[in-house]
Amino acid sequence: MASSSKTTTDHDEIRSWVEEHDGKPATVRDTTAGGEPGVLRIDFPGGAGSDELEEISWDDWFAKFDENKLAFLYQEHKASGEDSTFFKLVSR
Repeated sequence: MASSSKTTTDHDEIRSWVEEHDGKPATVRDTTAGGEPGVLRIDFPGGAGSDELEEISWDDWFAKFDENKLAFLYQEHKASGEDSTFFKLVSR
């Protein structure tokens, strides 16, 4: 089975995929400025570097996402058929 990925800017689709994988919207600690979120991430349970991440609201996450004209590229399945939590924020 080939891995399959999708790219979207749809907030509901992104939020659904993240929450199905127990993820939470986050920003990298020490990149925030003046109350604005810094570098956007998704924090998955047991993920690497989670001690560097700070959870933020979906509203704040999507505001920064749209302001920076980002798109969400995510993998639906690994080539093995297993579920995947791979994603990447890319320019629109």
